Amino acid sequence: MYVCTHKRKNMRKYLLLLLLIPFGSLAQTKVVKMSATKSTNYGVEYFLPKTVLIVEADYSRTTKKSGIYAKYAERFLGLDKKSIILEDGVTCTLNKIKMTSSGVPDKREGYLIEFKAKTTMPFVFLTEDGLICTINAEYSPELPKTIAKSTENKTASTVNAQSILTEEYLRAGSTMKMAEVAAKRIYELRESRNDLLTGNADNAPRDGEGMKIVLAQLDAQEKALTELFTGTSITETFNAEFEVEPQMEIEKEVIFRFSKHEGIVDADDLSGSPVYINVKRAEEEMIEMPVDPKKKEKEPASIVYNVPGKAEVEVYFGINLMYRNTFRIVQFGKKQTLATSLFEDRKAPVRIYFYPETGAIKQIIQ
Repeated sequence: MYVCTHKRKNMRKYLLLLLLIPFGSLAQTKVVKMSATKSTNYGVEYFLPKTVLIVEADYSRTTKKSGIYAKYAERFLGLDKKSIILEDGVTCTLNKIKMTSSGVPDKREGYLIEFKAKTTMPFVFLTEDGLICTINAEYSPELPKTIAKSTENKTASTVNAQSILTEEYLRAGSTMKMAEVAAKRIYELRESRNDLLTGNADNAPRDGEGMKIVLAQLDAQEKALTELFTGTSITETFNAEFEVEPQMEIEKEVIFRFSKHEGIVDADDLSGSPVYINVKRAEEEMIEMPVDPKKKEKEPASIVYNVPGKAEVEVYFGINLMYRNTFRIVQFGKKQTLATSLFEDRKAPVRIYFYPETGAIKQIIQ
């Protein structure tokens, strides 16, 4: 088998799409099998990828509202001032920064694999957007690991406090008197709950499920009335993603800004503190595939692939380090080619596996 690859400035559309195989998803990626036949001039086109860093920000927004009887909470309920919300307000918190990398087609790096006409069943697997996966080997994307996310929000009571207050409350002539009646009702609910639990209540539910329902109702009513004194706090969680494409080393590039009142704002909005990224190339020894010096001058390039470089990536929120990790980045590496002699043995055809997200070789099997 003879194979050569020519770099193309403007690639044609796929020569022939013979088979679309939905093997699952790798970040919703599908793969296509491209066969090199006479109708395609025994060629298959592909792209090499470039690396994009995906920065994921998890943050929360807490909305606090003061209770209408906040100033009487200590007097009538004996609550500590620390447990009482005295002023309305919104506070946003940047909780966590996470990062992943992804490979996207580099439209400037398009190539054509040309097989010899008499090669036995040559084929290439590509992602749906043209990134190379395998040559002469079947390919099935690995399914991504699913991580369950859970959030716990403290929310205001859904019970209307006014609906459970007595006629005495409605007739109260002052705010202090209304607070006193509301506190009295809270103590009555607590007493009723205690009677149920100790077996001293009249007409108590006889089955366990009924008891649970009644206790839940008492708890909800007490919570609604207590919030008239303590106030309410509602926390919502949010997630936002940003893409960074490092063409060279980066120092203190602002991704976005974060405001304690507004949450995520634009990078040029000075109401927030900067969240910035550093990307520094890591020195490492590059390993090259062996090339036959006798054929190097005679034969054109064969399969072009990437050898990604390594980079240290940091994300700061102001002066606080939020994230640090090492990534393989195509733009910090270089390109290599495979010697065409690898493809000349018809009896033992070579199978090549790539990492589609980087364009690097994963395995060569003969």
